[in-house]
Amino acid sequence: MFFPMFYDPTYFLVLIGVVLSMLAQGKVKSTFARYSQRRNARGITGAETAERILHGAGIYDVRIEHVSGNLTDHYDPRSKVLRLSDSVYGQNSVAAVGVAAHECGHAIQHAKGYAPLKIRSAIVPVANFGAKIAWPLIIFGLFFTSETSSLLINLGIIAFLFAVLFQVVTLPVEYNASNRAIRMIAETGLMQGEEIREAKKVLSAAALTYVAGAATAVLQLLRIILLTGGRRRND
Repeated sequence: MFFPMFYDPTYFLVLIGVVLSMLAQGKVKSTFARYSQRRNARGITGAETAERILHGAGIYDVRIEHVSGNLTDHYDPRSKVLRLSDSVYGQNSVAAVGVAAHECGHAIQHAKGYAPLKIRSAIVPVANFGAKIAWPLIIFGLFFTSETSSLLINLGIIAFLFAVLFQVVTLPVEYNASNRAIRMIAETGLMQGEEIREAKKVLSAAALTYVAGAATAVLQLLRIILLTGGRRRND
């Protein structure tokens, strides 16, 4: 049976995903806010951290730029640009150093040809397209019967699988970048002792958002399968 929109018992899966995302976002914001108030002993900024780590790794072809916003930091492998947000670029907090080092971790992954990063970059277009086309295919499939219906619904599920795959592959990429960040901070002497442990807390909290994202994607896939399973059996 395919439940009508006004009665969808699978909404609890959506709710679980929303709760997980909210908890993860709350954790990263509170942790980042806490250690953004903690000035690192060397007084080094996020931008300076990025420059020292990249140069220490022999990387000189990555630009470091400022980007507006809060926690909008990212590394763009296509243009080889590392962008640091307002709360990281010119700030000398423990949190700023940790986040800047994390983004450097992605740049180093790119330079070294880290396999999971390559896979994630390769499936980005397919994942984005799959996320957009999945529900339209499934909904259109409901208006047909027999083989056409099953074909469209199955294509929709396959399309969404690529979006789920992107979220799952993101996990090792992000955790590896964080591990590299902590190691590089220690090796370069940018921070020591308690400061390194505090930076690790910031990055661990940030990683929870990716875990929540992957869990939400899997729950959404399960919801699609539950919603369409009965219809396909009936056909």
